[in-house]
Amino acid sequence: MHVGMGLFFQDLDSPRSDGEIVRDQLHVADQAEPRGFGSIWTAEHHFTRYHMMPNPAQFLTWMAARTRTARLGTMVMVLPWHDPVRVAEEMAWLDTVSGGRVVLGLGRGLGSIEFENFRLDMGESRQRFVEYATAISDSLETGVLTSDGELYRQPPAELHPPAAASFRGRTYASAVSPESAKIMAKLGYGLMLIAQKPWQTTVEETEAYRGLFIELNGFPPPRPVLLNFTTVDLDAGRARDLHDRYTMGYARSTIDHYEFTNERLEHIPGYEYYAGLRRNIEKHGVAKFNRFLADLQMGGTPEALLEQTVDRVRALDAGGVINVFGFGGMPAEAAQRNLDTYVEHVLPKLLATDTFRDICAPNGRD
Repeated sequence: MHVGMGLFFQDLDSPRSDGEIVRDQLHVADQAEPRGFGSIWTAEHHFTRYHMMPNPAQFLTWMAARTRTARLGTMVMVLPWHDPVRVAEEMAWLDTVSGGRVVLGLGRGLGSIEFENFRLDMGESRQRFVEYATAISDSLETGVLTSDGELYRQPPAELHPPAAASFRGRTYASAVSPESAKIMAKLGYGLMLIAQKPWQTTVEETEAYRGLFIELNGFPPPRPVLLNFTTVDLDAGRARDLHDRYTMGYARSTIDHYEFTNERLEHIPGYEYYAGLRRNIEKHGVAKFNRFLADLQMGGTPEALLEQTVDRVRALDAGGVINVFGFGGMPAEAAQRNLDTYVEHVLPKLLATDTFRDICAPNGRD
């Protein structure tokens, strides 16, 4: 199966400077290709230390020059925060200089601080995402970006250089609501799965999307890719401590960053799901929800992590997994040990398992 590395430039309540955190994670990123990972990814966030990455394309261009074969993925670029022309140009340029190694993950955003500082109406995010995604994906195939949408209108603009190859089969969406599922399926998007719901719900929704995709296209979607905030140690006690300290810390930072306990979300068009989530948190308590989010991430001893990963990838019929090794306030030394243990005791066995699995199916076909 495919195994990738994700970089999360996060620190929580640490005396380290922003620059130190960035340098630590760049050191981890430089190890990805030589140590056997097939792809390198990062997400997009702004204005806080939750994740300090304002432009994934910029980071991935840096990594393109330092690698030769690893795919370069966004997990994700948040389309409503961008001019679609710039996204299309940046992705086409990166694809050209990297020799066609880009994997494009797209999302619509959730953090109110980011929408507010970009002076954007969060209630328009779903429609903007659909209109922007349609225009960008079409342009990466044709070399010309144009749109006549309700919110986004763009006269024909040529991309120079155009993408090195078709993006059909190597574009993913981080979440697909019932309202937008048909559009995403028609565009040929695979699913990027970031565990936030009960596991069985994720499996069922993934299978439903696969059925819809086949119905609309006549062939299966690209196999999904599963993102995991990973902790592993040879000692079961130390592995549990890593999970309880850092995965719990990451999960709590997610609750705080996205303000899951704030009533605001349920009053914003397109975010109605979070009304039920807030009520659930109020019913069971933040601490229990924090534990629930953390325990959706896989971790443990190498044997336990290997078994969990294979089971989940097979249940989703996924192409593989992306692992983040430093997060939640984890010191650089702990992140390095976490990575070392994974590379020595887990990665070789995963790469030898289900070798037919991969991401980025050409034109949506395996």
